[in-house]
Amino acid sequence: MTAWLGLDGVRPFHLDPAPGFDRLVGRYVTMLLDTRRRMERDLADLDPAELDATLPWAPNSVGTLLYHVAAIELDWTYADLLGAGFPAEAAEWFPTDVRDESGVLIAVTDSYERHLARLTWSRNRLLEALATLRDADLDGTRLAGDDANGVSFILHHLMQHEAEHRGQIGEIRAAFRS
Repeated sequence: MTAWLGLDGVRPFHLDPAPGFDRLVGRYVTMLLDTRRRMERDLADLDPAELDATLPWAPNSVGTLLYHVAAIELDWTYADLLGAGFPAEAAEWFPTDVRDESGVLIAVTDSYERHLARLTWSRNRLLEALATLRDADLDGTRLAGDDANGVSFILHHLMQHEAEHRGQIGEIRAAFRS
């Protein structure tokens, strides 16, 4: 019997290491890919009218949340994981700050395609960074300013962050359909 392989050559409902990475790092990559696959699946039938609309109980639009997810992923990749400055091309993908002076997310309007491309660009930077890690690096600690975070925690945080915002996006979309 031949095992069924899904997207990226990974068996569904298994945490097979993504090819091209150390074994444990590859498992984190598989989890990150699954997290993003779920986001993209939930956005597949997005009505363009839902992208920039806000609701009284949900002040952030779907588009603003997508921008935020990509920006935070990039920030944790460079500031926390790599301890490096952002690549020059980041400014074209992220022309505005994520938050205002009071910490509120800044509303971002862009096309659906641009939001997806931004998520892909940010994710590719993370995958490039992970390709340089060895399994033993997962137990390391990275310093970013006054913060110190474990490498495996950084990856966990990115998945959790995206999943939580995917839930918010789902609630917003459900409200438009009720």
